[in-house]
Amino acid sequence: MVAHTRKIAIIGASYLQLPLIEKAKAMGLETHAFAWKCGDIGETVADYFHPISIVEKELILEECQKIGISGVCSIASDLAVITVNYVAEKMGLIGNGIAGSSITTNKYHMKKAFEKNNIPAAKCILVSENDIPDLSGFTYPLIVKPTDRSGSRGVTRINSSDESIEEAISRAVDQSFEKKALVEEYVFGDEYSVECVSFKGEHTFLAITKKYTTGHPHYIEKGHLEPAPIDEKTKEKVIKIVFSALDALGIKNGASHSEIKIYGDEIKVIEIGARMGGDMIGSDLVQLSTGYDFVKAVIDISMGDRPQELNENSNHKYAAIRYIIDDEGYKVLDNLKNDASDILHASNLDWADDGPVVDSSSRKGYFILVSESMERLTPFLPE
Repeated sequence: MVAHTRKIAIIGASYLQLPLIEKAKAMGLETHAFAWKCGDIGETVADYFHPISIVEKELILEECQKIGISGVCSIASDLAVITVNYVAEKMGLIGNGIAGSSITTNKYHMKKAFEKNNIPAAKCILVSENDIPDLSGFTYPLIVKPTDRSGSRGVTRINSSDESIEEAISRAVDQSFEKKALVEEYVFGDEYSVECVSFKGEHTFLAITKKYTTGHPHYIEKGHLEPAPIDEKTKEKVIKIVFSALDALGIKNGASHSEIKIYGDEIKVIEIGARMGGDMIGSDLVQLSTGYDFVKAVIDISMGDRPQELNENSNHKYAAIRYIIDDEGYKVLDNLKNDASDILHASNLDWADDGPVVDSSSRKGYFILVSESMERLTPFLPE
């Protein structure tokens, strides 16, 4: 009897999905990428490309049923999560369910789930365009952001009542798909993300990532470091809170990327994506720092297979990515090439343009560093 090649649907075809497509092909799977046709790399790398927008979940479902897929997945895209869960549920495949999508892709619904389950998080209210919110019970500074976007799009910090909350709301609503925004109290502390993988409700902690941002007013991410330099006691407390938050959101299968802040002994969850972290955290940094093939795990789970276990005894390293947002970044990359080229893992300046950096999508490029010594990375990390 001839064995039939198993088929996998990948929602999205941009460079973000490239590691997923390449890994699935290397695993012997027949890859079917779905996305709006616009010349993205996945259109030619996948075995089959279907020119259907990732938001057209009913059309994608219809095509997946014809193809006879065995799994569906995506990485680093909140928008794709909705279609992934829709197709998976309708076809009886592994996912987090249609109902789960409305919680994990909407920051307001997420905060309500945190509140209901006593997960430490910032106080917030939901607003629309032209709303004049009652902020009498809030303490400044405030953060205003879209309910359903990522990548620092539409995010503004308001330091006092002298600043225009209306302008910040307008900016966030303009970036929102549902035209709504959150106003929440600013959480002080250092920023981190927590990378996990789950299978049938069982969570595995992979890494804590330190985040570097531009700060006020838009908090554009300019770099990440794994593993984050935190003590073991704090790490265990973080893991416990994150696992509880994953349960509260109904995240039972696949990757998750939890954004948190730590201020002294206080830990608060900012938001959680039921997906890998973008910025090459999930696709590159986790494997470089831990040896764990995170991308393969996501594929295995989507196909209904138990993922590999994390080898705690593997030779862990330090891995970091720095994004270029100004001339200083170019200078650091030049210095790195001249003085420490052996720790330069990869770089890409193809993103460069003359426009201002206003969010993650307008950054100029990046470079990735890997070393067994934290001290060797330090001179080249963002401040």
